[in-house]
Formats: sequence, C-alpha cells, structure tokens
Amino acid sequence: MPRMEYSGGLSQLEACLRPMDQIDVRVRFAPSPTGLLHIGGLRTALYNYLFARKVGGTFVVRIEDTDRQRYVAEAEQDMLDSLAWASLDYDEGPKVGGDYGPYYQSHRKAHYRHYVDLLLAEGHAYYAFDSKEELDEMRSRLATPENPSPKYDALARQSMKNSFTMDQAAVQAAIEKGNPYVVRLRVPDDEQIQFDDLVRGTVSFASAQVDDQILLKSDGMPTYHLANVVDDHLMGITHIIRGEEWLPSTPKHMLLYKAFGWEPPQTAHLPLILSPTGGKLSKRNAEKMGIPVSVRQYQEAGYEPEAVVNFLAMLGWNPGTEQELFTVEELVAAFSADRIGSSGVQFNLDKLKWYNEQYLRGFSLEELQHRVRPSLAAADIEVDNDALAAILGLMQERMSFASDLVTEVRYFFDDPSSYNEKALKKRWKEDTPALLQAYMARIESADFTAEALETNLKAVAEEHEAGLGKLMAPLRIALSGVAGGPSLYDMMVILGKETCMRRLQKALDTL
Repeated sequence: MPRMEYSGGLSQLEACLRPMDQIDVRVRFAPSPTGLLHIGGLRTALYNYLFARKVGGTFVVRIEDTDRQRYVAEAEQDMLDSLAWASLDYDEGPKVGGDYGPYYQSHRKAHYRHYVDLLLAEGHAYYAFDSKEELDEMRSRLATPENPSPKYDALARQSMKNSFTMDQAAVQAAIEKGNPYVVRLRVPDDEQIQFDDLVRGTVSFASAQVDDQILLKSDGMPTYHLANVVDDHLMGITHIIRGEEWLPSTPKHMLLYKAFGWEPPQTAHLPLILSPTGGKLSKRNAEKMGIPVSVRQYQEAGYEPEAVVNFLAMLGWNPGTEQELFTVEELVAAFSADRIGSSGVQFNLDKLKWYNEQYLRGFSLEELQHRVRPSLAAADIEVDNDALAAILGLMQERMSFASDLVTEVRYFFDDPSSYNEKALKKRWKEDTPALLQAYMARIESADFTAEALETNLKAVAEEHEAGLGKLMAPLRIALSGVAGGPSLYDMMVILGKETCMRRLQKALDTL
C-alpha cells in the first residue's frame, strides 16, 4: 500500500459533519456481482444505511457489473437477498427504481464514453495501444530491486505506444483500423493529492505513487475507477462510506474529480476486518479457520439476522457506552461517523455466537417458534404449537441456534437410536437396571408431574441406599441417549408417561 500521511482529529471531523444539516445526504452501497456477498460487504452496507437513516438521507444501491469476465449470474440476487435478510431496505436501486437510474453500470455505458471523450479532449486522458507482451517487456525492463513491479506511469508512458509517443494522425489511423486500445488517466508529475476523510482525517498521497490507471477497457467497458466517479457524481452521492482497501484508489478518483471540475463527495474509509490471528479476513484464511465468509453461509449456519447486524455494527464502531445489544432503531439513533475507528478490528466468531444467544433468549415464545420452524421442517419434524412452546420454554435459555432443537435435543421428537458410549461407561452400572425397574414401577401409576417424578426418584434412591446421581444419570441416558440436557423432570413431563416408559424399557432391553 502507498505511504499515506494522516492528521487531524475530532475538531476536523466535526467540521466535516457540520454541513450535513444543510444538504440532502445521499450514500450508496455499490457491490460488484463477482461472488456471494462477503460479510465485510454487509458491514459496509450497514454503515451506509445507518448513516443515511441517522440524518434523514437517501440510501442507494448500485450494481457495479462492468467486470463481465468475473461476473457471476447468481451474485446480484444474492446481494439483494442478503440486504433483505438483514432488513437493510434501500430507497433507490434495482427492483425499487428512482430518479437517478439505471442502477446497473452495464446499462450506463453511453455515460462513460461521453465523459472519457471529455477527458481526452482536455488532455487528462490518453489512448494506449500497448499489447500484453509490450506491457510485460516494459515491466521487465524497468524493474529494479527497489521497484520490482513498475507501474505504467509518467516515466513508463514515454517509451510505450500511446497518444503521447504517436502523432495524432497515427493515433487516428490506429483507431479507424480497429486496433485494440485502452484509455488511461494522465497522472500529473510531482503533485500532492490531499483529501479529508471522516475516519482518518487529512490523507495525502504523492502522485508518483499513482499509476496511469486504465479508465476505458479495450471492450469499451469502463473500469471501476471511471464508472465509480461518474456515477457518484451523476447520482448526487454526497458521502462515500467504504472499506479501507479502497483508500489507495481514492487519489485516482480525486484526480478525476479535479479533471472534471466536480466537487468530490466526502469519504469515510472503514477499518479492515482482521482474522483472529491477524491480517485481513480474506476468503482463504477465513476458510482455513472455519469462519464463514459469505452472508449466505451465516444464514445457512443459523445465525439470526438481528445478531449479525448488531455484531457487525460493533465491528469498527463504538457507541461510547457499555451497551452491546441494539435494535436497528437504537443503532440509527446512536450512530455517528466520528466514533468509527481507523484501526483494524479482529473478527470474533465466539462473540457473534454470544450475540445470537442473546437474541434467541430475548425473543417471545411466539417469535422463537417462528424462528425454529424452518429447521424442524427441513428435518421432517412435525410438532404442534403447544408441544413446541413447552419444549422452547425449557430450552430457550440453553439455545445458541434455532436449529439446536434438531441437532442437540432431537430426543424431544424421536426415540434415541443410540446411547453415548462415554456416558454409559461412566454411569451405567451393574445395579442400574434394578434401580430403573423400581423407578418405573413407582411412576407407572403415579401423577406425572415434575414434583411427583422427583419425589418418587428420591424414594427409590433411599430404598436402595443409592445416591441420586446413581439413578438420575442413567435415567437421562435411557430417555435421551446423552448425559446432559435441561431439567430431567421437566423433560420427562414434556415427553409424557407413555414415551418415557417405552424408552426406559427399550434401554433395559438393549443395554
């Protein structure tokens, strides 16, 4: 990354923020459909959403689909579905419309050609006819130990095939002949490019660090840099909130704004999301550590959208209080750009799981039933509302995911098909069958309440001079197949007398 200089502080940020009450704030989330939406992309969308809602601004979604070689057909719908899943409703964009459409860059090609021609006419851009082989030769020729990867810059352009080294007639003839070409940005020599960022204060780049970026590709499609600037201007975007990885591209954009004579939007570059071991949370290292990468994976893993949104909001932003649990409305009320940090933040999957648990425990029983029904249906489990409410009343404080009813306590719905070997070895003793038979005899004609079940178990233990654990542990194993779980007596009431007696007899016959 090029060397950057930062300065400024809260007073500068306050100065940047002050005019917002005098303008119509417009922000945009502009994903590229080259793959499923990354979890970091959802954080970017969230911060744009919160910023817009806080000041009564407009939240725009724009699909930046100019990279046709990397285009993935399902990616666009995945991005829109992910926003809907997180309840980040947008004001303008695909499926919604608006006054600044179309909201697909691939549909705006005529705009970009017009503005490229303006840059060419003013000398801020130029044609380049270099082949891949010529570019490779240039990089090899100019490479030094200090600069192993030379850029196409003011020095390189002097020896390449472009409209600075070719006369105008040759350039025109090459174009008319149909020779492939690109249009590049002409970066000025020895100039400081400076801008104020809401997160990082004043940022300064030397133009020598910036390459003559391609603006128009040989297929006539714009690159991200040109389309981004043109569309942000034409759509009236006032604030650009995006990840830190785009910071090195910002000087190119500032040069374009200057060349067009446009006022650039205010920028805010969010801190990097780091892996638990350090370094950017890339797809590769996330997969190595078992961390989901795409928003879809978080959905499939069973995370609640409210938990993910709350977790992501705190991943780089600090409310300035000890509060950790926020509704979206509370996030909007508390959000401010000056509390976004500039240092990278580590992704903590355990913390996200904690958030998920808090939300599950905070749901009403009616809402929790709604959340667990999809995983039950996927497992072909049918259960009426009353029985499900009873199970959830017992399990709500123990759940980490809505799918726990299927993966952790399936025994509420199906007789156990096996028994935990480790638990059996530790808890199933020589006198266990006699104890269980005595207990079965007592409860067969007794009231089947938690109190009665407990009283009868204590009576059997006392009669056989055995500790409670000597009967409770194998009883639980026989009923559920596992050694742990919720209150034994409440569990038995939910299962019912007939089921409990059947399972106890089966365990005795099997074990």
